[in-house]
Amino acid sequence: MSDGNQKSLRMPEEGEVFAVVTGMHGANRVGVRCMDGTDRTARIPGRMQKRVWIREGDVVLVSPWDWQDEKADIEWRYDKGDADRLREEGHVQE
Repeated sequence: MSDGNQKSLRMPEEGEVFAVVTGMHGANRVGVRCMDGTDRTARIPGRMQKRVWIREGDVVLVSPWDWQDEKADIEWRYDKGDADRLREEGHVQE
């Protein structure tokens, strides 16, 4: 896949940050460790429920809430290959 035509990854937009899922809390909530150094409780939005399965160790993109910084919404989940590439490029540290 290193032949120069790799697909472009979805990168964080304004107010979004990379995170690694650290635990499942139930009720569509997961614990995440964000790359800005904050541990947050993230919500899996309805558009992703039962369509995108999120597990511990997954790399996700979250948008922290403006009014409650310790909470966030999950915007995107990266598949294993994309997550490995983000780690190689230094965007995500465990």
